[in-house]
Amino acid sequence: MSGTRMPLTDIDKPLVMLVGPTAVGKTELSLRLAEALEGEIISSDSRLFYRGMDIGTAKPTAEDRRRVPHHLIDVANPDENWSLALFQCAAYHAVDDIHARGKLPLMVGGTGQYVHAILHGWEIPPQEPDDSLRQQLNQWAEKVGADEFHQRLAFLDPAAAETIDARNVRRSVRAMEVILRTGERFSTQRRQGARRYAILQIGMYRPREEIFQRVDQRIESMFTQGLCQEVQALLDAGYTPDLPSMASIGYRETAAFLRGEITLEAAKARMRKLTHAFVRRQSNWFKHNDPHIQWFDARDPDCFENIRNTIRKNGLWLLPQDTQPAVEENEE
Repeated sequence: MSGTRMPLTDIDKPLVMLVGPTAVGKTELSLRLAEALEGEIISSDSRLFYRGMDIGTAKPTAEDRRRVPHHLIDVANPDENWSLALFQCAAYHAVDDIHARGKLPLMVGGTGQYVHAILHGWEIPPQEPDDSLRQQLNQWAEKVGADEFHQRLAFLDPAAAETIDARNVRRSVRAMEVILRTGERFSTQRRQGARRYAILQIGMYRPREEIFQRVDQRIESMFTQGLCQEVQALLDAGYTPDLPSMASIGYRETAAFLRGEITLEAAKARMRKLTHAFVRRQSNWFKHNDPHIQWFDARDPDCFENIRNTIRKNGLWLLPQDTQPAVEENEE
């Protein structure tokens, strides 16, 4: 495609969000869309922030990133903490940078709260950490266990608990810390602000059982590709399984296998169970009856064409200055 984009005002800067459950097929389709629409990809998948965690997170390959520029991938070491507020700031910067170069930003990923932070312009209140309180809460969580601690959080703030994985103790502790410090529910403190961009949400779906089959096949493929070697390299580098980054499904389970605590089949079974549960939780963030999301069947042979045409029909600001017939002719 040739041509340059028209200057954009603050109120009509475009952002396409491609959402849907893990293993639905977002990665390959996003690459094709970015190539067809002069776009660049911004990851909103919190698992992709960390360097050295590639196989277990199904991170876009080096070849994928040569095809299309990617943002917010490999931005932190596994022992660094990337908060929601930090992601939001970095995502805004990436979107604005892509616009400044006349390209189309495509935000791709299935971490619900990260998507919604951008979609709704959440105003995330700054809360200085209370180290003493946090230490006490961590000790409490260690004493009662992650599930029991998550249940205590659910009693105080059901809405917050619904969006937090019970095994993510760091996030549960953080939510509890804010509740105890402020006397308000954690879920009510992320207030909706002004949306920054003209956002088009595109959703991809498959039948739930097909998603589960694809998940199971992906897990088998991860071990074939070298997940055990990847996890061992992280352990050898001093990154311990209790780090928040290692809460990504697959890493603690594989570490337990490498330490001889469970069998390989038990690790795989645990990964399948956790990922299936994660897929179910994603449906709470991206609902099929949400009128603001345009859904497309990933099994449809015309899925790519239908999504590309939908993006084009939602405003000429998504296109270069060339006329529509000329764009089609160039792409053919």
